[in-house]
Amino acid sequence: MSSPFIIATRAIHAGAAALLCLLLIPAAQAASTPPQAASTVETTWKLLDYVAVDYDGAVSGGKIVSASEFAEMNEFTTTIERQIGALPANPAKPDLVRGAKALHDLVSQKASGDKIASSSHALSAAMLAAYPVPIAPKTVPDVNRGATLFAQNCAACHDATGNGKGPEATGLSTPPVAFNDLQRARKRSLAGLEQVISQGIDGTAMQSFADLSTADRWALAFYAGHFAFSAEDVKKGAALWKNDVSIRARIPDLKTLVTTTPAVLGSEIGQDRADAVIAYLRSNPQAVVDTGSGGMAASIDIVEGKLDQSLVAYRKGDVPGAKQLALSAYLDGFEPVEPLLGASAPDLMSTIETRMGEYRAAIGRQVPADTLAEQAGALKALLGDARAALSPGASSGTTAFLGAFTIMVREGLEALLIVVAMLAFLRKAERSDALRYVHGGWITALVAGGVTWLLATFVIGISGASRELTEGFGSLLAAAVLLSVGIWMHGKSNADQWQRYIREKLAGAMNRQSGWFLFGLAFVVVYREVFETILFYAALWAQGSGAAMLAGAACAATVLAVIAWAMLRYSRTLPIATFFRYSAWLMAVLTVILAGKGIAALQEAGWVNIAPLDSVPRLSMIGLFPTIQSVATQLFAAIAIIFGFAMTNRRMRREAR
Repeated sequence: MSSPFIIATRAIHAGAAALLCLLLIPAAQAASTPPQAASTVETTWKLLDYVAVDYDGAVSGGKIVSASEFAEMNEFTTTIERQIGALPANPAKPDLVRGAKALHDLVSQKASGDKIASSSHALSAAMLAAYPVPIAPKTVPDVNRGATLFAQNCAACHDATGNGKGPEATGLSTPPVAFNDLQRARKRSLAGLEQVISQGIDGTAMQSFADLSTADRWALAFYAGHFAFSAEDVKKGAALWKNDVSIRARIPDLKTLVTTTPAVLGSEIGQDRADAVIAYLRSNPQAVVDTGSGGMAASIDIVEGKLDQSLVAYRKGDVPGAKQLALSAYLDGFEPVEPLLGASAPDLMSTIETRMGEYRAAIGRQVPADTLAEQAGALKALLGDARAALSPGASSGTTAFLGAFTIMVREGLEALLIVVAMLAFLRKAERSDALRYVHGGWITALVAGGVTWLLATFVIGISGASRELTEGFGSLLAAAVLLSVGIWMHGKSNADQWQRYIREKLAGAMNRQSGWFLFGLAFVVVYREVFETILFYAALWAQGSGAAMLAGAACAATVLAVIAWAMLRYSRTLPIATFFRYSAWLMAVLTVILAGKGIAALQEAGWVNIAPLDSVPRLSMIGLFPTIQSVATQLFAAIAIIFGFAMTNRRMRREAR
């Protein structure tokens, strides 16, 4: 008779065919834009940005509030339609032409400002994707230089506060733009501002400042773009940028920063959070470290900076401070990028994680400062490899697909085995009335995972420590429960014992407590895995690999469904004693695995000390980590299982006499 383990292995082999879903990953190459078309694209992009921002001054509530501005909007959208139609042939051009016509029709129909803005931004993004042009500063803009230029060239009309009421604004036929108008600022990109600064606006007092250098025009755009936001926004944005890798991934370079409007970012992460992040980055563009690896590089920089600080503190004799800084290097710097690095370079990720634990352990042992410096240097070399692996050019749709597929199968399999074993148990016990508790548990866990994703994306940032503590305590709680369940199942692996239990206890126990126990167990084991998976998927989605990620997730879900179907089908054919014997050993194995993972997570969160074991390999799939604490916990769990099984064997022999 086949055991559940053999069944699961066969199901995995059968589900391997799902890897054919790799064919679902689209392969697309960005076409280069001919030089003669680049100017047309830039001008069209400027017009789209202008329409998105200024349309509200022409139409409000479906009615024309300014005939002259409404005529200008119609003129601009007609020009946009004509210029897109004149662009060179491109597979995306027909859609762009249709989009331009649709935008013109929306203006003619006096559509809402939000509809015009979203359509304009969508069309401009699609156009830049089809006809790439360099719309970004080549160096990090100097915001202080921008302040000086604004005072010299702009304050007379726009006022020093950016309110558009400067001393020379009186009498102008077209009032100067009020940069502190938050609603309009949310629709305005820095690239659009730079285009206006460079070319001016015909028919208004806004002249061209093409005589300024490109760097100065960008500096001026960044400074003018900060007026709508408060100092409190900047402070809040700094914290969000530091703690939330998904936000950093959404703005990986200066090009993304200057072409992203607060409104568009707000539709993805929530408007208040978007305002704060944009406020911070417009005042501190250096936070977007470089155009090569962006937010991921910022996280690696945090790791390197914290390591340097910990080494300095250690040399000064501040051992607790050095240890805390080393822990911060992991939680604040490396933990946020760990899922993405695990997808693209899992061996490198494991090596860095292990070496960082060893670095903290070395501080605890108070090794010589030069020895610690050597470890820090080796870590930095590995971090250099991580920086390269996380750069945009190093990732691909295939990497995203395999990462999404692997993480769901890896995280989902543990939970699936437990939940399926619970369902099979209830069927064997002929207690179909209790199935709703198990189904309710895992479904609630999925819903809670969705809520967690919403909170992490739109409300709060989930810190590295929170991730590790959730995984650590969740794993240990699940291990403790599975230990008792496994011993209990082992005690029922004798057919006579099972029949006696059915007669004497099961009905009453299920009515009182067991139902909610099953609900809680299903919830804990599934939510623990969902929590880890959604954080990984959120980061992967923010990297722009959504289609490949969804394909990988779909294929992984197919494999898990096949495994579940196979286990449930074949478990029905097993004799009751055999079923409980196999299930007991399954629970035992998972107890040992989760015990090791739980302690490892608490070590990474700094709650448990680290004593390295160089002779032990790192095999995270089975919860084996090269530390004394992790291995000792797994040995303790194994001894508890052996003792528990021995006690139940002894009791069964005694009762059989």
